[in-house]
Amino acid sequence: MDQPPFPPRRRVLTGPIILICIGVIFLVANLVPSFNPWEILVRYWPVILILIGLGKVWDYYQFRRYTGTGGGGSGTEVSGIIIAVVLLTALLALAVWRTGRRRAASVEQHSTQSIDLQGAKAVTANLQIPAGQLNIDGGSSHLVDTDFRYDSGEDPPKVNYAVSNGQGDLTLNESGDHFGIGPGDNQWDLHFNDSVPLDVTVQMGAGQGNLHMADLDLTHLEMHMGAGQVDLDLAGARRHDLSVDIQGGVGQARIKLPKDVGVRAHASGGIGSINVHGLTKDGDAYVNQAYGKTPTSIDVEVHGGIGEIDLDQQ
Repeated sequence: MDQPPFPPRRRVLTGPIILICIGVIFLVANLVPSFNPWEILVRYWPVILILIGLGKVWDYYQFRRYTGTGGGGSGTEVSGIIIAVVLLTALLALAVWRTGRRRAASVEQHSTQSIDLQGAKAVTANLQIPAGQLNIDGGSSHLVDTDFRYDSGEDPPKVNYAVSNGQGDLTLNESGDHFGIGPGDNQWDLHFNDSVPLDVTVQMGAGQGNLHMADLDLTHLEMHMGAGQVDLDLAGARRHDLSVDIQGGVGQARIKLPKDVGVRAHASGGIGSINVHGLTKDGDAYVNQAYGKTPTSIDVEVHGGIGEIDLDQQ
């Protein structure tokens, strides 16, 4: 007696669906220059997860029905993908429309502030920006000069600074209680002192980080980003050893590294590519020719969920 055929093995579609969603969002960004993809990602990423979850529930019940009746099967999976794409298209259309209306009605606010060192010999800085653009460079005669741009109706970011036993502690964060899902039109321009040793932690929901830290006396950098792009410049001379840890969910990390300072870099990405220029493979890491030969060195760890990682020696 012939045995009934086993049902076909179900393929896991979570990864492809996420890539389709992200690809559609950035395609719209290319076609509509005024469209900000990071703002849409930070506002609507829960809906994408809901669509994926509903799709998996759909597949589960369709699979049970197939195994119970012996009926057909592949068509329901295709239908589920079509439904997800249609819903995503409708979501993007709504997001573009809402973004356009909100921007037309919004008025940009602007505030500046300078924070003095107050005798600090080293400073720890904790920067928490929910979404938008973060620009960091040097050149300040103070500890930091801040320039914040944000939407009308929002309070300016909070700035807290204290010094104890020569150690400065700086915190910059959003005034509201909605970290990670706030407005995407924020722009923070921060100009730090070049001479004071800095330990910097950045927590960013989504957006773009332009971190020009070649001239800063940076000792440690830790960055957590939900979705977006990071451009990090470390190509200058180093007065102290530097450790860098970048954790990204979705997006791109581009890191410029010096050739006259020893560098060891380890990069891993869940889905995406790792591009290396000027460094050679050493086990599971990459090193430059100066590694182990200079009084100071840079140790870089980059972990990306979905996206591209570029390590480029300057």
